Amino acid sequence: MNAVPSVHRTLPVRDPRSGAVDLYIGAAGGAEVADAARRLRGAQPAWRALGADRRAVILARWADALEAAQGEIVTALSRDTGRLQVALGEVAGAIRNVRRWSREAPGLLQVAERDSALLPTVKLAGGLVPYPLVGVISPWNFPVTLSLIDAVPALAAGCAVLIKPSEVTPRFVAPLQKTLRAVPELEAVLDFVLGDGATGAALVDVSDAVCFTGSVPNGRKVAEAAARRFIPAFLELGGKDPALVLQGADLDRASDAVLRASCMATGQACLSIERVYVDRRIFEEFVAMLVAKANRIGINHPDISQGQLGPLIFSRQADIIDAQLDDALAKGARILCGGKTSNLGGGRWCRATVLVDVDHRMSLMTEETFGPIIPVMPFDDLDEAIALANDSDFGLSAAVFAATLEEARAVAERLNAGGVSLNDAGLTYQTYEAEKNSFGYSGLGGSRMGPCSILRFVRKQAYLMQTAAPAKL
Repeated sequence: MNAVPSVHRTLPVRDPRSGAVDLYIGAAGGAEVADAARRLRGAQPAWRALGADRRAVILARWADALEAAQGEIVTALSRDTGRLQVALGEVAGAIRNVRRWSREAPGLLQVAERDSALLPTVKLAGGLVPYPLVGVISPWNFPVTLSLIDAVPALAAGCAVLIKPSEVTPRFVAPLQKTLRAVPELEAVLDFVLGDGATGAALVDVSDAVCFTGSVPNGRKVAEAAARRFIPAFLELGGKDPALVLQGADLDRASDAVLRASCMATGQACLSIERVYVDRRIFEEFVAMLVAKANRIGINHPDISQGQLGPLIFSRQADIIDAQLDDALAKGARILCGGKTSNLGGGRWCRATVLVDVDHRMSLMTEETFGPIIPVMPFDDLDEAIALANDSDFGLSAAVFAATLEEARAVAERLNAGGVSLNDAGLTYQTYEAEKNSFGYSGLGGSRMGPCSILRFVRKQAYLMQTAAPAKL
């Protein structure tokens, strides 16, 4: 890992709670990234040769090491993000994810032999050939989760992995990497490089496959660079997730779920609910419930162990939130609770904010917000609601609340979204079991969730075995 500041470039790291720059990291240049890639590539054949069962045992040992170091990783992650409860859940979830792949990968990587249906004397078998080096570029909103969500199945598949985390939240890397010293087989094929976009670009140039989580503009750059090199790019990009609340839905449960899914991690999640469409007949009642509950949501300032909302990690995102609110207010929206961001102790904070009198002329209804902002708009009939929900360049996920699951599912089947929670919201970030694709500008490539996600990191090789004399010309 490029833990020592580079003699060429250093990058400041800001404490999101105080706003103070309290760390400088070295930005790995192209030569440093290439050196790391060569080292990992050299170790990958031996890692692959261990086989899926042995790799699974080693991953289980790493999960034990991560669990032993959980407190140290959480402390660093809390410094990165300014939040404690989410950090605790994030690290615990990452450990569960490692254990999950340790259990499941061997079975998923088996390929059965079978007879050809077209050539009776030919038997068919196959092999799964891992990409030697997978590059992972991860964002700042869930630094541990999104560094490992692709890296772990790639390792289980037999790849080496080089991760470039966000330069905004790099503190977690050092304690996480310490855990690898207890697992030398894994340390040989998993490494980190610190840096900014230039470092990420260098990583794409040396990888055999790349996973990127982040914004649409940067995702497009990664995809274009990968296409020039004829390597696969798996992109998980932005979202503008809608929630639809239909007549007959349980409004108490719906308002609970919408509030949680909008404000979890202070709304700094691509899977956040960012716009809500409610049947006009229940609109006032729903909004009243939502506002009452939102008013009870607190920020964790000055005590990190109190309140539900942490600081806005990236100060530039706070400016985007304020700009969207200004635009909405100028076009007639009303804020019923919360409001624009505030500076407390040097950090940027935002309370749970509910708006009404909103429409799609406003940027906060069409562009990603990434904050605890909940615009609520009425609809008159179901076709209108579905049209509004689908009026987006994004299609990451959505939520539908109805009187029955059957009614909710009928609506979900008409939505342009990869994952739809029924009578709840945000289930796609609580479980990784369901396979889904991202629609529209929300992403590209195979599902990063569900059993099939490990197969992104292998190429299928076919063995066609003739059991009789070959055909003559």
